[in-house]
Amino acid sequence: MRKALRWLLALTVLIGTLSTAGAATAAQPEATDIKDRLLSIPGMRLVEEKPYTGYRFFVLNYTQPIDHRRPSKGTFEQRITVLHKDVSRPTVFYTGGYNVSTNPSRREPTQIVDGNQVSMEYRFFTPSRPSPADWTKLDIWQAASDQHRIFKALKPIYDKKWISTGGSKGGMTATYYERFYPRDMDGVVAYVAPNDVVNKEDSAYDEFFAGVGTEECRDRLNGVQREALVRREPMEQKYAAYAAENGYTFNTVGSLDKAYEATVLDYVWGFWQYSLLSDCDTIPADAKNATDEEIWTSIDTIAGFSFYTDQGLEPYTPYYYQAGTQLGAPTIGFPHIEKKYIRYGYLPPRYFVPRDIEMRFQPGVMRDVDSWVRHNAHQMLFVYGENDPWGAEPFRLGKGARDSYVFTAPGANHGANVAGLVADEKALATAKILKWAGVASATVQSDPAAAKPLAKYDAKLDKRGAERTLRP
Repeated sequence: MRKALRWLLALTVLIGTLSTAGAATAAQPEATDIKDRLLSIPGMRLVEEKPYTGYRFFVLNYTQPIDHRRPSKGTFEQRITVLHKDVSRPTVFYTGGYNVSTNPSRREPTQIVDGNQVSMEYRFFTPSRPSPADWTKLDIWQAASDQHRIFKALKPIYDKKWISTGGSKGGMTATYYERFYPRDMDGVVAYVAPNDVVNKEDSAYDEFFAGVGTEECRDRLNGVQREALVRREPMEQKYAAYAAENGYTFNTVGSLDKAYEATVLDYVWGFWQYSLLSDCDTIPADAKNATDEEIWTSIDTIAGFSFYTDQGLEPYTPYYYQAGTQLGAPTIGFPHIEKKYIRYGYLPPRYFVPRDIEMRFQPGVMRDVDSWVRHNAHQMLFVYGENDPWGAEPFRLGKGARDSYVFTAPGANHGANVAGLVADEKALATAKILKWAGVASATVQSDPAAAKPLAKYDAKLDKRGAERTLRP
């Protein structure tokens, strides 16, 4: 009996001790510093924190499955950044579709809503590449699932409204994310996003180049492009010397000759992608009488002779892999150049990816996305530039779309944005972004013309210094 009483007393004391310990544990305050809260997320690792007035900026690595369908088959670390304003503000989820910058920056929707910004590096762009790299796990669903996991991890911290955004391939990425995870975001702002529904049908691009800008400007550009091919032999001698001086090689594309022609054929496209009609004055007006140096300089400035080297192509292997397997790539004609001067034409993505990486095109992927957008778009905004070649095949909305819009900024290039739209469309777009983010005032909701960005312009944060590459 005494043993039983002693055992019962000991058990009571033990239970009391555990209850007290549990109460003490439960009484511990949760982390309140944003860095501690971010790092409390399983799989989140701090790379560095960079100070910026009014914000906290973190560069982080987040552990992701290589294959979201089979999470047990390995992981990799994906680079993300967080520009932290306040957990009471909405959050913008940004990706450019390529590498992520590790310096503080703010995209247009982030300035409009005065919010936080989470930026994601696209999988397989280094350092966010699994090792060894199984390239079959680089597709738009896997990338959308990366975004979904990041959102789910961060939503408990940033529990207000979320808007996804991106420009060019990033705009495509934001659209694909919405297609596969339509319940995650409260709105989508996709800038200059190409939509190559049928990869083999590219006549829209030929029509674009036949009418873009002015006839005088088109003639100048076409003249320089043609002349660069007419003078192929002396220009390639210059190219060979340039490559030798810089240690460039051409194993991936196949030869210096192919790289030279690919660069020249990019010239007109590159001008309209990144220049304005007012820049036509910088193009030699009389190409036939221009010097070799003038032709070289114009082509190099706009298209870049270093790009189709092995060294130039290597960082873009993930893009070309996707272009050759799912996204598609444009092919255009050159009616102003005699066939005898063109040896290869627009090369397909296969030429820009190392041969040991297998590629097979999946024609139904873009058709699926296009159909989904036409019939299911909800609170999506697409912004294009009138003079941007990548907008020749845009996303379009069908009868099933709700509260969604496609706007085109007059005279704009691949850097088109909401600020460049005509006044009524600019006001409506700004008002919609504010509304989707849950920060539209009563005045703005009743009168879109009153809509303005909530954050003041910051020359450093809001600078649109996009890398000049002829990829989307």
